[in-house]
Amino acid sequence: MRIYHNQLSNTLNKSLAPVWMIFGDEPWQKLNSLQQIKQHYLQQGFDEVIQLTVDDKFDWSLVAQEYQALSLFASRRIIELDLMTLKLNETAAKILVDLMASPSPDVLLLLHGDKIDAATQKRKWFKALDKDGVFLPLYDIEGKHLQQWIQKQARQYQVNMLPDVVFLLAELFEGNLNALDQELQKFAILFGQQLITAEQAQQLLIKQAKFNPFQIIDALLLGDITKCINMLDQLQHDGTPFQQLVWFIHKEIKQLADMQEKMQSGQDFTNLCKEYRIWDKRKPMYQKALSNISPSNLAIAQARLADTDLISKTSSDFNPFILLSDTIITLYHGQLTQQFALDYEFNH
Repeated sequence: MRIYHNQLSNTLNKSLAPVWMIFGDEPWQKLNSLQQIKQHYLQQGFDEVIQLTVDDKFDWSLVAQEYQALSLFASRRIIELDLMTLKLNETAAKILVDLMASPSPDVLLLLHGDKIDAATQKRKWFKALDKDGVFLPLYDIEGKHLQQWIQKQARQYQVNMLPDVVFLLAELFEGNLNALDQELQKFAILFGQQLITAEQAQQLLIKQAKFNPFQIIDALLLGDITKCINMLDQLQHDGTPFQQLVWFIHKEIKQLADMQEKMQSGQDFTNLCKEYRIWDKRKPMYQKALSNISPSNLAIAQARLADTDLISKTSSDFNPFILLSDTIITLYHGQLTQQFALDYEFNH
């Protein structure tokens, strides 16, 4: 049976499945799922947890022995298999299929690993486990689903915040649920049940680091290219995830392009600020950027940012933060930068 993370609690309360399979790359959901499952089974008397790490040299007979053995310490047990590889050999597959021919009500088989592809889900061992078990694939939480996740976590921590704060957190931490969950816990400690505004949240986030994406965007809108590049350099030294910055800058460039197009069609700047939730104190920045950045430069910057993102994922020969600096320069000097190839080492 396939479920999703938001169905985990209800599924646990329905029955004690003999098998749980958790596959995916999102760390917060994986850790949270494992904690919830083990805690629930411990409450049902599964007092012993046996943890095994499975690599390509693993002896699968150990799983059969542990599954079928009588424990001296507990009548009910959890056997947790951390699968470092999903390419199971014939011996491993046969053992799992045989065990599931007569699953024990006193043993939970808990498997977890990286993202599992469609071909692997068609193999006999997977189908045997899935027949009486629960399959929980983990996917990145994005868009409206991320906002719903934030609201759910906020309720759990008894954090009260305005809708703008939800949007703010979603923009800043999309792709990093661990950091987002930590921020919500900080809000709970610092604000209690006080209603949190977007300005309060932003002030707190700015204090936590020397530089952050908000400041880069402000400098970008004001045309302070030197300051942007200096901040990018500092963020690289601080270990800021590159993809988070790419997403943030891409969103801002796209918004500027959309706003320019709508203003050219006759829409009012004030109404656009309401539509895009631009605070009063930031309106002059957007007015300046929309006046100084041409539509052609926006288009060139979008294209070069897409190339930068691709190069960062396919080659280790370039410093992606330097390439990101090119995007910022392009916004104001696109006619100049478009003459130069980003992958310069291969384009002499």
